[in-house]
Order: sequence, then structure tokens, then C-alpha cells
Amino acid sequence: MSEILSQDEIDALLSALTAGPIKAEQAKKADEPPKKVRVYDFRRPSKFSKEQIHTIQAIHENYARLLATYFSAHLRTVVQITVHSVEQLTYDEFIRSLSNPTIINIFQMDPLEGNAILEINPSIVFIIIDRLFGGPGQAPENIRDLTDIERVVVEKVVARVLEILREAWESIIQLRPKLDMIETNPLFTQIVSPSEMVVLISFRTQFGENEGLINLCIPYIVVEPIMSKLSAHYWFAGTAKETTQENIYRITKQIQKANLHISAVLGKATIRVGELLELQAGDVIMLDNKVTDPVEVLVGSKKKFLGRPGIVGSKLAVQITSVIKEGDDNNE
Repeated sequence: MSEILSQDEIDALLSALTAGPIKAEQAKKADEPPKKVRVYDFRRPSKFSKEQIHTIQAIHENYARLLATYFSAHLRTVVQITVHSVEQLTYDEFIRSLSNPTIINIFQMDPLEGNAILEINPSIVFIIIDRLFGGPGQAPENIRDLTDIERVVVEKVVARVLEILREAWESIIQLRPKLDMIETNPLFTQIVSPSEMVVLISFRTQFGENEGLINLCIPYIVVEPIMSKLSAHYWFAGTAKETTQENIYRITKQIQKANLHISAVLGKATIRVGELLELQAGDVIMLDNKVTDPVEVLVGSKKKFLGRPGIVGSKLAVQITSVIKEGDDNNE
């Protein structure tokens, strides 16, 4: 039984007859699906897998949040930092993409061998300096080199930024980053060969209405010893580790620095509005507490202690006599 042609095949044959003769090999090739070809540049070999790139991005998204919190508190202004991109390229391409001058911070990643670069856009650096010196946080119209005093300030800020980087990487490796030097000309910065592959993490940084980029460049040869750890499974396993005594101690020390409002309630009384309007100096209001009754001590709006009023020197004071535990009838 002969094969029945579909309407599409009939239309294709009529089109071929109209256009001219068509060879059988051409018709066969036309029916075959096109082959997928992946371009590979041997001058830019892919050293980082997609999973490793995603892990690096996850690590530095956490780093961006920690960095934004630090700058917001330190500069007393709203700072937003997000990961703009994570890509691998040659070191030469990274250097050529930088402006001149710029602020290039070369630092060690001990115990890993080699150096990495933290490049900060000059406009962001001068905004930070202006805020620290008491200004509104504006960058100069013309970018210039740092003065000796400004360089010392930047070194202290970068040292704290690198300390936060250590916290972001601690689930992978216990880094001890240390600033080596600050350079302003990209052409004078050569930490690896131009053809060496690096991973470039770019952070979009916004200080109020001003925006800029912070670039973190890490050469492949630096992180090569820990490449097996740059997997999502290892990173999530590391972040889910049990709380250590060191972490508990650090968090406790941070909480102990918090300011609390404490007030002592000697007693309460209920009066009418008319009586309130007629109050004069020397009038006495009867409270519902007796002299022998304990005084409630509030932390914020919660009852936490009972005490006895008194005087220490020339100041009024309350002596704590008992602690109101959670679940007690007196606890609100």
C-alpha cells in the first residue's frame, strides 16, 4: 500500500516544482533537525562550572547583605548593595574594563595562596569619605587621587570590608584576608598573568541617589584548592551546621550592647477630669500601692522585676528584690 502524502508535503512538492528541481539529498537534509553547536573559545577556557558560579553567587549575595548593613550603620544613611553579575573572564579583560584612576585594593586570601582584588568605584569611595568627615555624602565633580589622610581612612574601611568577606566565606573556608596595598592605576596592577581566568563578582551599590559598582576579582589559581567545596550541597551543609559556643558568645556580646528603657511604677491612681483640671502645687494624689508594697520595674512595656524604692546618694533608685519569670501571674 502506497504512503499517503499529507497536505503540507503536497504543498512542499508543488513549491519545489515551481522553484525548480530539488535533489533528494537536499530534501533529506531539510528534514533533519539542525545540530546544536556550542561555541568554545580556547583562549578563554571555562574553569568554573555553572554550579560553582551559582555557589559563588549565593556566597556573595549573603556578603552583599552584610556589607549593606555595615555601611548603613557606619555611615548613618540608607545603603543598598546587590549582586549585579558573576562571570568568568581573563584577567586582562578585567583590567581593561576598569577606569583610570580607580581604587584597587590588593589583598591576600590566607590560607589560600595568591592575591585578589577589591575594586571600588572612586565616586563611592569619595561618598564614604565625605560621610565619615561629616558631609552630606557627595562625590567631587572631578575624580582625583587620594590624600594621605583619605588613604588612611580608606584602609580602615577596606579592612572592615575584608573582615565581612571572611564571615561570608566561613562556611567554605576560614579565610584571613589582609590588605596589601591600594593602587589607583589598573595598568600597574598585575597579580596574575593576563590570560589567567578569574571570577568577577560585581555589586551594584546605591548610596542615596548615587550609584556605583564594587568589583571583587578572584583568580582561578587562588580558589583552585577549594574548587570541590564550591558546590551548592557543600555550601548549604556548611550554613546548616550546629551553633557553636563561639557563635553564641559573639551574638550574646552583640545583644548586651543594646540599649533598653527601664521604668519603675510606684503606683497608679484614677481621678476625674475635673479633679485633674483643679490640681494645684502641693496637692496629694493617693496611689493604689501601699508603702510596703513592691514597685513594678518595667523593661520596655513588660514587667520583669519587683523592687523597693530608695535613695543612693542624691539620686532616686530602686533595689531589685525579685525577678518576674515568664508564666508568673504578675507577668503581662
